[in-house]
Amino acid sequence: MTNLGAMVDEVEVDAATAPASRWPHVVRLGVFAAFLLTLFYLVAVQHVVDIEAVRAAIARSGPVAPLLYIPASAVLAAIFVPGPLLAAGSGVLFGPLLGTFVTLGSTVTTAMIAALVGRHAGRDSARALIGAQWAERIDTQIQRRGLWAVVGQRFIPGVSDALASYTFGAFGMPLWQMAIGAFIGSMPRAFVYTALGASISHLNSPLAYAAVAVWCITAIVGAFGAHRGYRSWRARGR
Repeated sequence: MTNLGAMVDEVEVDAATAPASRWPHVVRLGVFAAFLLTLFYLVAVQHVVDIEAVRAAIARSGPVAPLLYIPASAVLAAIFVPGPLLAAGSGVLFGPLLGTFVTLGSTVTTAMIAALVGRHAGRDSARALIGAQWAERIDTQIQRRGLWAVVGQRFIPGVSDALASYTFGAFGMPLWQMAIGAFIGSMPRAFVYTALGASISHLNSPLAYAAVAVWCITAIVGAFGAHRGYRSWRARGR
């Protein structure tokens, strides 16, 4: 009886302390979210970063400019400088062909940076809050469809790639899936914005029209895919 009473007391203590043990994880995720929102406000809304100055400084570096633009653009995108502006700058500096590859390199690097930060900042807390069962389900889905989830996200219009990458990282998406998924999924938009930047002074050129056509097709495919994914999720939830 003494042992049984001790076990009951232990269960009661665990039940009483379980909710309290969640608060550090809630606070940690809240601080991380507040940090990202502050970055977004300062960079994307208030424009505290002078993109033109960065672009001019890299342009003065000569032949190594493409190699410098990739990490610089990647870091800027990770702190929520709009990707289309960075891709257009790549087109202005390097033209549509080389610029597209520079944009893709920057995009992949941004995805890996954001996912790595998200993993270290939020993965353990996210798993603690959703529980072991849901964490296991998410791991299974990542193994099966993680790569294509990253690809699909890149096609959805209006979704911040950096914010999505932070979220993917917080849920434990492997870096190789982030890199390959970002490369595949970003190809159309990388061409679109880089080509528009390269043809900024000739918007009536065939290159500009091709970029607009690719953008429209990508937006339609992304919207259709997002709608279909939502309907599939609703159907599974019933």
